[in-house]
Amino acid sequence: MSSSPTITITRLDLQRLENLLDSQKDFGPGAIALQAELDRAEVVGLDAVPAGLVTMNSRVHCREESSGKDYHLTLVYPKDAGGEGKVSILAPVGSALLGLTVGQHIDWPAPGGKVLKLTLLAVEYQPEAAGEYSR
Repeated sequence: MSSSPTITITRLDLQRLENLLDSQKDFGPGAIALQAELDRAEVVGLDAVPAGLVTMNSRVHCREESSGKDYHLTLVYPKDAGGEGKVSILAPVGSALLGLTVGQHIDWPAPGGKVLKLTLLAVEYQPEAAGEYSR
């Protein structure tokens, strides 16, 4: 039995992420992790997205439990990654954030083999809640 929390994603995100995975020439660990997340996700229409759900292009507020450090992260497609706080969906923390709801926890593999436990405190921006479906 997996200890991963239940996740929900939108039909549109699923379609876009499957297209992203189909375009990967090198199906590396990030793509494998994302596929595993997609395989276990509950899929909903855009009209059924709860406000506290992490979808693609959402900006989130997380706290690392042991240090109390806060992170403000935006979940993006690989082409948009690289800016401050922008996390690619193909990064371990990116695929782990997708589909979480406020209050859930994830394990974030950090450099050096350490694992940080992140708690999702808030979804500060969600495209679906803002009526922005084209991103």
